[in-house]
Amino acid sequence: MSIVSTDRPGFELPMRFLLAFRVLIDELHAELARRGHADMRPMHGIVLQAITRGGSTAADLGRLLAVSKQAAGKTIDGLERLGYVHRVPDPHDTRRKIVRLTERGADSLEQSARIFDELRARWARELGEDRLRALEDDLRRMTPPDLFRLDVPGWFGGMG
Repeated sequence: MSIVSTDRPGFELPMRFLLAFRVLIDELHAELARRGHADMRPMHGIVLQAITRGGSTAADLGRLLAVSKQAAGKTIDGLERLGYVHRVPDPHDTRRKIVRLTERGADSLEQSARIFDELRARWARELGEDRLRALEDDLRRMTPPDLFRLDVPGWFGGMG
């Protein structure tokens, strides 16, 4: 006997997860804008996270994000123009440039972490802490343990 629900089509589950993600990210960016980071975009946050997790050059970032070195370099150029990162010479290889967060870049990540905590607290108030914890526990059970899998840009087709 099959356990297929007729009132909940299978495609709705990933779409609801995508919508929940979108709601959280849109709310995050609206609040980031109010806190002085109006130029931040969702992909910027993923790239800044990749930099803090070992993406020290455009090639490193490309590997972490599963995009080309050129695509990573283009995004780094944009983040540099916005003041979120800067490049410094690699002391071990003068051909390479190391990408570092600026104070502004670090602030955007700190603000994002605070805002995500605030959003989670709001969801806990709306849904109830027990229900939200159960949802998080279920998601942990159904997803890989690496919370910072950063290859989403490449999986979605690049950062173009």
